[in-house]
Amino acid sequence: MIGKINRLKKEKNAVILAHNYQRPEIYEVADFLGDSLELAKKAVNTDAKIIVFCGVDFMAESAKILNPEKMVLHPEELSVCPMAAMVTVECVLEAKQKYPKSVIVSYINTTADVKAVSDICCTSANAVKVVNSLKEDEVIFTPDRNLGTYVQTKSKKKIILLDGHCYVHDNISVEDVKKAKELHPDAEVMVHPECRMEVIKEADAVCSTSQMIKYSKESSASEFISVTECGMAIMLKREIPNKKFWAVGGTCLQMKNITLEKVYDCLFNETGKVELDQNIMDNAKKALDAMLKVV
Repeated sequence: MIGKINRLKKEKNAVILAHNYQRPEIYEVADFLGDSLELAKKAVNTDAKIIVFCGVDFMAESAKILNPEKMVLHPEELSVCPMAAMVTVECVLEAKQKYPKSVIVSYINTTADVKAVSDICCTSANAVKVVNSLKEDEVIFTPDRNLGTYVQTKSKKKIILLDGHCYVHDNISVEDVKKAKELHPDAEVMVHPECRMEVIKEADAVCSTSQMIKYSKESSASEFISVTECGMAIMLKREIPNKKFWAVGGTCLQMKNITLEKVYDCLFNETGKVELDQNIMDNAKKALDAMLKVV
């Protein structure tokens, strides 16, 4: 199946973008692997005619927004991010009405229509940098309350949090991390900023998924505890085979919905096309472009 997909990519001038939380066999057909920020950049720079996005829905939408002239395919319609579904245009506009001097910062884990009413987007890798780059003193941050709380510890701005979270990261407990540290006392702890603050306080490094790879490569430590979606430990071991990685965290079922068979079928039949309202795409692109200018 991997061979069939790779041959089909060449025939159709297609690229496959895959998030780090995908199944490990998806890594073998991906042209680009990374976190949300890296994949957004790759989506802008690709010359391919077709983009197959192995990730959750908002990621495929972002690729389409940044590449309106290209065909963007999403292999699994059920791969919908629950956190992105927690925020609506109405609740964002209601917050803006309440705080008229604020700027709206939407985590990239949002739907296209929410991005369209936002001033700028951010990812877990650049959230602190994006917020601190703004001239406004008040920031409406949506939808991840945990990431927003972490950003507040790194910024003097007033951050107004809308209530949303990633169920995988929010369910990781400080007891889970402490137990892992007892089992692996020589390991350094890398925590994703979507975790709760009491978990983040246990970290040696607070990292997006791609930052975890960079940190692990550069650190002198030989063992690491990866506190995020459990599949990240597989990616880390793949990238750095001479070091040990231990996983603390659950499974993102939506990410794991995508299989090799679904990727092949979607590319062969050109199904799962991402189609968005042009006005929403135009306004959402402004927010994404504003983020890309910062980073």
